[in-house]
Amino acid sequence: MQGPLFYAKPHHPVTPSPSDIGLTPEPIGAPVPPHDGVPAEDRSRKAKTWGLSLAALGVVFGDIGTSPLYALKATVLATQGSMSNHMAVMGSLSLIFWALILVVTVKYVLIIMRADNDGEGGTLALAALAHRSPGLSRRTKSMIGISAIVGLALFYGDGVLTPAITVMSAIEGLKVENAAFEPLVVPLSLVILVGLFLVQSRGSNKLGRLFGPVMVLWFVALAGFGLASMLRSPIILTAINPLYGLDMFLHAPWVSFVALGAVVLAVTGCEALYADMGHFGRKPIQYAWLFMALPALVLNYFGQGAALLREPAAAAHAFFAPIPQWGHWPMVGLATLVAIIASQAVITGVFSMTQQAVQLGQLPRMEVRHTSATDYGQIYVPRVNLLLCIGVVLLVLIFRNSDSLLAAYGLAVTGVMVIDTFNAGLVASKQWRWPALFAFFLFAAMGFSDFILFIANALKIPQGGWLPLLLAAGVVVMMDTWRRGRRVHLEKVRSESLPLSLFLERADKNTTRVAGLGVFLSTRTDIVPGALLHNLKHNKVLHERVVICNVVVEDTPFVAAAQRIEVEKLGKGFYAVKIHHGFYETPDVPQALEDARRFGLALDVDTATFFIGRETLVAAERSELGIWRNWLYRHIAGAALSPARFYQLPTNRVVELGTQVSI
Repeated sequence: MQGPLFYAKPHHPVTPSPSDIGLTPEPIGAPVPPHDGVPAEDRSRKAKTWGLSLAALGVVFGDIGTSPLYALKATVLATQGSMSNHMAVMGSLSLIFWALILVVTVKYVLIIMRADNDGEGGTLALAALAHRSPGLSRRTKSMIGISAIVGLALFYGDGVLTPAITVMSAIEGLKVENAAFEPLVVPLSLVILVGLFLVQSRGSNKLGRLFGPVMVLWFVALAGFGLASMLRSPIILTAINPLYGLDMFLHAPWVSFVALGAVVLAVTGCEALYADMGHFGRKPIQYAWLFMALPALVLNYFGQGAALLREPAAAAHAFFAPIPQWGHWPMVGLATLVAIIASQAVITGVFSMTQQAVQLGQLPRMEVRHTSATDYGQIYVPRVNLLLCIGVVLLVLIFRNSDSLLAAYGLAVTGVMVIDTFNAGLVASKQWRWPALFAFFLFAAMGFSDFILFIANALKIPQGGWLPLLLAAGVVVMMDTWRRGRRVHLEKVRSESLPLSLFLERADKNTTRVAGLGVFLSTRTDIVPGALLHNLKHNKVLHERVVICNVVVEDTPFVAAAQRIEVEKLGKGFYAVKIHHGFYETPDVPQALEDARRFGLALDVDTATFFIGRETLVAAERSELGIWRNWLYRHIAGAALSPARFYQLPTNRVVELGTQVSI
């Protein structure tokens, strides 16, 4: 029932109504604009935008907001012994500053966030948008599909690493005050992380209300302590000059290149700004970054740098260096709260990406629970939550401190950055109609910088960088096996199926028709579903009205109600119904059939019987998948969620008919 990676369908623009383009006359009694000339609607819109910006601070910026805990520390420590403290601090700070400006602000906030797929962002949404670009070759479309799979796999690796490293980095603030607290770091981190995963099933609505104010307090604290430290050593402001970074490379090229792998830590989470755009909109996220997050981060990094100029030995705990003694304990507590927020944001992002991947046919069917009646984005995926929890706990137990985890961090992020740049470049040149030469050089420059950062992080593979690659490789193998196996599986079913046109010619010959409605779920509407043939074979009857239902997932996040359903009357009481859903929607077959009345098909869904096939897969003597892929696919398919639950069929009116399929 799941479609290909990107189902090819023309994009239907929404036609604006007269009121949308200002042609509707002003109604009598319309509110009069205030004396300042600003209409009430504009005031309300601006207030809503700033309200969403506050909410975005609590959800979107948790990951990048916790980067000061470790980014400058890791960069300076990577250069120690190869250059003077002054050169290391100023050069590292210069590189971090320009990474925030060029990678996050220019690339993601100002350019890539323009590439929204009906308001949605993220690696899969961007890949789907790029796939719709006109004039693409088959090879380019294949590259887009592969990039989507790899990007999703890397995102899963990042989803395991981020909670572990952020929480441990915050808890390690305890040992800055007293070394006796060091043995408590791992147990406390595990308690917090396991507790976080345990509460996921209850949703994060209530907790989410606190996220925004807590993050505002966090950024204010970052800015305040950073500014106070800067005022004591204003010379640190000259680090804005990019020549300091260049000077560091000229002095120690190899060491500086290796240090780039730590500079990336300052921009981890930049992909979240784009991925969560569908929840808050582009402008609220842009405002939150430009007017709150970016200034606070810059002030804090420069404050840390100023403190390290005054006290070089403080590099191992650079984050706490500019904070007065009285502020250490409060900042440890606040950092722990922010680490939880950052982890929650990543976990929610993984749930969202999993839902999209399942709908696009990249992963098998899984249970997706909605934990909020008002916020569609609040979802919970039990199986993924369990796997993430196990992975995070193992990471903490294996690495035992954030410094060891830093070696594994960043590789997944830079990989996603390379993929996003490639797909955004296609969108800019093919859909935005940017001049070809300008688009090529701009995105080539961004892609080159992303690739350099990726290579710098790849140097950390022996020290722990292998971990996200191993996780990503495992996900890629599973997804590729699922896609290949699904293709072979469906082709096998199609080849053994009876054409529907031929069946209809004989439908009334020696066949008893009984009153009622029978709905048969099928992967196609031009063949006879196996469940229908088995029902006819065993029960010797056909319903008076038969609906062959096919669910198609489009390459857009949402499908308009007017385009939701296609109905074809086949004759003899048979109907073919195609239900179209976006990859960000949850299919609801009974509700869609209820809505079919608007399309000329009145059905009594409350009394319908839904027929689905339960297939038992066995290995063929010669399988296209090979031995191990065949085994893996059969186990993945066997663990997939039942179609009855996935498509929200009423359990008391579902009939499952078993069959055996050799693949």
